[in-house]
Amino acid sequence: MFKSRWHYFIAALVTFFLLLAALGALTAILIYPNLPSLDRLTDYRPKVPMRVYTADNSLIAEFGEQRRIVVSLANIPHFVPQAILAAEDERFYQHGGVDTLGILRAAISNVVSGGAKEGASTITMQVARNFFLSREKTFTRKLNEAMLSIKIEHSLTKDQILTLYINQIYLGQRAYGFGAASYAYFGKPLQKISIAEAAMLAGLPKAPSRYNPVVNFERARQRQLYVLHRMHVLKYITDAQYEQAKNQHLDIRSAQLSTKNVSADYVAEMVRQAMYERYQDDIYTSGMKVYTTIRKRDQDAADQALWQGVMDYDQRHGYRGVEGTAKLPEDAQLTDTALDDALENLSVIHNLQPAVVLAANPKSVSAYAKDAGRITISGEGLKFAHRALTGGLSAKLDIRRGAVIRVEKNAKDNTWSIVQIPNVEAAFISIDPKTGAILSLVGGFDYNLNKFNHVTQAWRQPGSSFKPFIYSAALEKGFTAATLVEDTPLTIPAAQAGGVEWTPKNYENTYSGIVSVREALTKSLNLPTIRILQAIGPIYARDYIKRFGFDPARQPPYLTLALGAGSVTPLQMATGYTAFANGGKIATPYLITRVVDQQGRVLSQTTPEKPRQVIDPRNAFIMTSLMQSVVRHGTAASAMRLGRSDLAGKTGTTNDQFDAWFTGYQPNVVGVAWVGFDQPRTLGRGETGARAALPIWMKYMGTVLRNVPQTGYTVPDGIVTATINPLTGLPVANGEQGYNEYFYQETVPVLTTAPVMPEMVPATPGVQQPDANPML
Repeated sequence: MFKSRWHYFIAALVTFFLLLAALGALTAILIYPNLPSLDRLTDYRPKVPMRVYTADNSLIAEFGEQRRIVVSLANIPHFVPQAILAAEDERFYQHGGVDTLGILRAAISNVVSGGAKEGASTITMQVARNFFLSREKTFTRKLNEAMLSIKIEHSLTKDQILTLYINQIYLGQRAYGFGAASYAYFGKPLQKISIAEAAMLAGLPKAPSRYNPVVNFERARQRQLYVLHRMHVLKYITDAQYEQAKNQHLDIRSAQLSTKNVSADYVAEMVRQAMYERYQDDIYTSGMKVYTTIRKRDQDAADQALWQGVMDYDQRHGYRGVEGTAKLPEDAQLTDTALDDALENLSVIHNLQPAVVLAANPKSVSAYAKDAGRITISGEGLKFAHRALTGGLSAKLDIRRGAVIRVEKNAKDNTWSIVQIPNVEAAFISIDPKTGAILSLVGGFDYNLNKFNHVTQAWRQPGSSFKPFIYSAALEKGFTAATLVEDTPLTIPAAQAGGVEWTPKNYENTYSGIVSVREALTKSLNLPTIRILQAIGPIYARDYIKRFGFDPARQPPYLTLALGAGSVTPLQMATGYTAFANGGKIATPYLITRVVDQQGRVLSQTTPEKPRQVIDPRNAFIMTSLMQSVVRHGTAASAMRLGRSDLAGKTGTTNDQFDAWFTGYQPNVVGVAWVGFDQPRTLGRGETGARAALPIWMKYMGTVLRNVPQTGYTVPDGIVTATINPLTGLPVANGEQGYNEYFYQETVPVLTTAPVMPEMVPATPGVQQPDANPML
């Protein structure tokens, strides 16, 4: 029949391919109907993390297993998909989902090697695998993948397939999709990357772990150069662009995985907990966006103020010693890799970098810092740790070779200093007194060190910062700012002090004899405050403070209440002070303004509660006047360095300086700063609210009130002024010298009624008096 062997061979070959085609057709007929539905692709709903934003649209945090930022081809540079095609599938727009030539090449290679070890996946096949199949290398899976790819190509356009790929593929560093990867590796949106950076990202899908530039930059660099070469060969980029991209320095950001550009970890966790209670696990995948009342400028100012205040405190109390030791190899093996391994489990805290000491003497320290490499510290940079360099500490705590320390770079002159992680804690919160919107919240020095939120969870004694609430209660019992009160030693019987006889003292252990209510609060005198509480009664006072949001059960019904012996949180203190700042109306604090889904539809919207009138507007006005005196020439006088006349507030220091507070305000913002140890112990001699907490408040206010016009407090109806003789507390007569004071119109003293508490001695001449008309 056939005239030569070649005819037999050709016939056999044709028959083989016909059988192969028939087998393929039969397989397709059997497999194709059983392929999964493409609904997951046609109705693409990627797992997008919940994102938390400030009021002015700055990202605070994101929560979800898959970090993803969905992008479209229309809003990214054209060279991004070109880089992907050059790296993964240059014939993407020509084939029908399966590159037959590539598969044939891979099949021959696998037969030769004796197994399915090599693939020829197109982008469509990778989409099929990522959405529907496993990554096992078997012929069965590969056949299903090919059939599914053909089905995808029949249902979606090429651009739709490429968009799915760009958003779904895993690229290392917990980043899914090129949008998230751009932030993970370069700290910027995909729209702003360069050709060189696009090539680096495009090299990742082949093996995200192997070509991760954070883990192995040189290997990733070689892959990037390959991608750039392919882009050049395919004429996606010009000669000039190719050369520029090859020579571009890449700044790899291993720590910055998201667009997060404001530090508010405690806020983020508060939001996460609130959202989880409402939506459960959906928050981690549904892509909802939560908008808060936080303002970026306020949060940045609060975070920096607290950090600086805590570091200043820490510097005042000396170097405690090294964090630990690392076993270093001999100098010959002392490579940067070995040093990186020694620091692997230590994190950078704010700007405090962990470093391992290579050599040390009293004049110079050589070290290897985690993010800076080899550094030298000398001069002023050694001053804080001098004792640890001269044998002043125990051998375990001294700085020597192998010691693990913290270092900080001075941005002004690029010199390094030895520092340490503070062990004291702090908190700060600010609130808009007119609405209750929380403007900033910092729950501790560093969330990664201590997740306990001191703003909302720390129940601490408020000390003298609680006195304004006692004085406010006294105004409702007939006291005035001019009422004279005795400032002399006093012993309180056990029955009035909670079971133990109590002999309170003023902070400086000095006494002024007779002082006005204004002076008592201005100087934060304890004895007059206790006598005021004696006069109005602790039970009345404890009931009165409920209107400020305090829990009476946490406030002792004894005279110790006068000095803040109860328990409060910084959030409660801020809330209570809104009543003074807002004309007697207390604002209910809130954090979340609205929640929207991935498509922008509003899921929930917060309607702020209308502030409630809890005290007489006249009471709030006079209390503000008294606390302005505290700021102008009292315990918080250093706040006058801010150069404003609209500030009011009160310092607070508890027994033995266990807690330091400052709570203060301006008509548009109330701020509370607290400093203390988690396990209560003394902050140290002299560490009062004015020294430890007030600077935090001042730094915050100095930032957020910069260029904000000063605002006065409106005098409410029913307030009158009278010129008062400071020695008698009565209106002046017969040409006497006096000062102007504010009163309720019904409580202005008259010459026949001396506003002196019962059993008081006559006023002592020479007592310092408040300034005239402190609010005018």
